[in-house]
Amino acid sequence: MAPTNSWTRREVLRIAALSGLGAAVASCASEPESPTEQGAGGEPSPTFNEPASKLSGTLSILLWSHFVASHDEWFDAFATDWGKEVGVDVRVDHVDVANVPTQIASELQAGQGHDLMQYIATLSQFEPSVLDLRDINEEASQRYGEQLGICRDSSYNPHTDKYYAFSPGWVPDPGNFRRSLWEPVGLPDGPTTWEELLTGGAEIMKSQDVQLGLGMSQEIDSNMAGHALLWSYGASIQNENEQVVLNSPETIAAVEFMGSLYRDAMTDEVFAWNAASNNEGLIAGKLSYILNSISAYRSLQEVNPEVADDTFFVPALEGPSTALAAQHVMYNYIVPKGAQNPDAAKAFLLHLSDNFALATYESQLYDFPSWPSLAPDLGDWLTDDPFGSNPSDKLAFLGDVNTAAEWSASIGHPGPSSPAIGEILGTYVIPNMFARAVRGNMSPEQSVQRAHAECERIFSNWRRRGLIGG
Repeated sequence: MAPTNSWTRREVLRIAALSGLGAAVASCASEPESPTEQGAGGEPSPTFNEPASKLSGTLSILLWSHFVASHDEWFDAFATDWGKEVGVDVRVDHVDVANVPTQIASELQAGQGHDLMQYIATLSQFEPSVLDLRDINEEASQRYGEQLGICRDSSYNPHTDKYYAFSPGWVPDPGNFRRSLWEPVGLPDGPTTWEELLTGGAEIMKSQDVQLGLGMSQEIDSNMAGHALLWSYGASIQNENEQVVLNSPETIAAVEFMGSLYRDAMTDEVFAWNAASNNEGLIAGKLSYILNSISAYRSLQEVNPEVADDTFFVPALEGPSTALAAQHVMYNYIVPKGAQNPDAAKAFLLHLSDNFALATYESQLYDFPSWPSLAPDLGDWLTDDPFGSNPSDKLAFLGDVNTAAEWSASIGHPGPSSPAIGEILGTYVIPNMFARAVRGNMSPEQSVQRAHAECERIFSNWRRRGLIGG
């Protein structure tokens, strides 16, 4: 049967083009074992909970190609092995991250495709076309305890009271910096404030001809950097009541500051950034500081250990108002209304969560769990990195799941990651706002006003459909 879908073809194709970007619980309701046990040498051992009801058929999964490549080899075998245990033929398709939103939109419009689809940012804009995953979200919290607010806020719409996604994990977005470049400017431990980023980055650019790596382009890292800067100035797209508040003196000040960063410490390259640009620039030795997960660092360990040893990290930079970073990755798994095997999709998500300590380890500590209890040894791993950091406690600043979450925020902060926020993220309203002003195409005031109007239009459209509050 074709899914009930209130989306028009025009709406789906528009967002796709601009994105660039109960039965299952019953079947898994046997008493779960404790979260993943530890094997020799600290590596987790997988655990399996026998489903209470028999599953069958085929389960097709669509997800991104992980930035830590070894993860995908593990995931494919993990999913296939689970399928053999429960009698399900599992097929996994990996897609380049930039193409995932377009493929999801296309499949939802067609009413056919994969049973389970994943992206690394909120998929709230697709809420009308997906199943409510309240059952497995509540089952997971019953099994593992309280979910991190940053992850719940990215998978639940409080206005419709619907869990449009399941979020088993997330990834922090620290600052990555080259110590040998920052020592000569008096900041051997890296910048701690946005002002230090500007003054130190400008001096490095002047004396060593190495730029900062903050994008203003239509890609996910530029989105995260722009949101972090806004929040640090006390600005945001919306307030907690889902009212658009972007046009403010604080936003204008943040845009003006980004202009200073660009003029003093960056080049035109940042306007053509893609999701791999800051990774590649750091690896090539062309960037002094980037906002990114630890994936670029893990790549460095393989291709240039000397530069990897020179790479260190700082948490969110302090601004005039606060210090907050956007989550780098927020895993959203959705089950389309047209899914052929939703029971198996839900059962697999609970199995993945049961074993998320293994996912954390196999991602080389890139993936953090949504439920802190699922990776009890994460703090120990970060303090003594099993993947060869030099020094071995280089990642200890992340502390544990709760520590990193304290200086991280979900997209939509201080309100929910609603369908309106999902569309704003997918259409790159915030990076475009910064880029127009920084390139001189508009004044900061004009660019902010335009972005505010775009947000108002998007909010109004979703509000008319009854999918956001305010």
